[in-house]
Amino acid sequence: MDPRDNPITSDNQTEPQSSDGQLAADVIRHKIDSLYDSEPNAAEEQQEVKLVTPRSKHQQFMYELTNSGKSLAEIQTDWHNYYENLPDNEKHEVWQEFYANHAKAKEAVKTASLKQTAEPVSVLEQPPSTPDTRRTDKRSVESIKEQILGTVNARGKLSAKHHLQSLLFGLGVGTIVVLIFLFGFFNERFIAPFITPSRTVSNTPIIIDPNNTAVSNKPEVIIPKINVEIPVIYEQKSVDEESIQKALEDGVVHYSTTSSPGEVGNTVIFGHSSNNILNKGKYKFAFVLLHKLEIGDTFMLTKDGKRYVYKVYEKKVIPPTDVSVLGPTDKTATATLITCDPPGTSINRLVVIGEQITPDPSTNTASTAIHSNKTPTIVPSNAPSLWQRILDWFRR
Repeated sequence: MDPRDNPITSDNQTEPQSSDGQLAADVIRHKIDSLYDSEPNAAEEQQEVKLVTPRSKHQQFMYELTNSGKSLAEIQTDWHNYYENLPDNEKHEVWQEFYANHAKAKEAVKTASLKQTAEPVSVLEQPPSTPDTRRTDKRSVESIKEQILGTVNARGKLSAKHHLQSLLFGLGVGTIVVLIFLFGFFNERFIAPFITPSRTVSNTPIIIDPNNTAVSNKPEVIIPKINVEIPVIYEQKSVDEESIQKALEDGVVHYSTTSSPGEVGNTVIFGHSSNNILNKGKYKFAFVLLHKLEIGDTFMLTKDGKRYVYKVYEKKVIPPTDVSVLGPTDKTATATLITCDPPGTSINRLVVIGEQITPDPSTNTASTAIHSNKTPTIVPSNAPSLWQRILDWFRR
């Protein structure tokens, strides 16, 4: 039999189903009501607010004005007119209300901040902790103070290591300063032993055949053994020391009171052995190796397109006051080369004297030496050192 043919059976089956659905809905509705049972009613809260904090006349005017739909400029204008038309006591009320509302707002912000601070922070939100050195440092305040003072105070005691470091530093700086000072004042003594003049001329002794080699038109002194080929200044007529030193910047100098090459008498040529590198001139070390000449060596002087060859027959060291070397010798024609000795000083004079061997001295002409009324008292020297220049400057 089909159940639908029995109405009783059909109704009995659908009624329990409808009752079960209603029961489930009631259970869910009851649970929802229980969850929000403690929540206040919004309408009731709004009414309570109106009752607890009623608006003043001025607040009500502003409330209605702000909800009137007017623009901000219109609202400001209306409020200004309203405020201006109030009596003084009500204007005072407006300001009192403003200050009271401001204080309430400030208190609310403070309360919210305190509430937020009191809430626990999770471990993940907490900043990484840093060790508190004040808790781990067992030293007293006094001991820390003493340590700081001992470190930064100039009167604090230094260890032996610090004393040694300071001493070595001072000695190092002092040594550098002294070396710079000595080099500046006395470099002519330090450099002279390492100088070979006219190095660019040849690395081997100059070889000149007097009979076949063309003679330069430039007046020069040529010393093959020590590779010297340097201009000779014959135009310097004064024997004044300052004038001679000036001429020595351009070569070696012929002493004007003595004969010239090709004349009867003694030709005296003076040149620097060593000079301060701070001084002017290209020929500071012209005769620095003159001491290497020995008896029998030769040197040459060229003048007016002629070459005169001399053979060394005397070599000596004299004091600077021995001016006899500036006079004639016992031979017909000689040439005397003079420089300071030791190189870089003006202590003594090194004198190398050679006799003319080419051309034949018997053909020489009379001397044209300049006669000076002033008798020299000292043989010319190297240029004044830097120290001497400073002393002379202070003496002026």
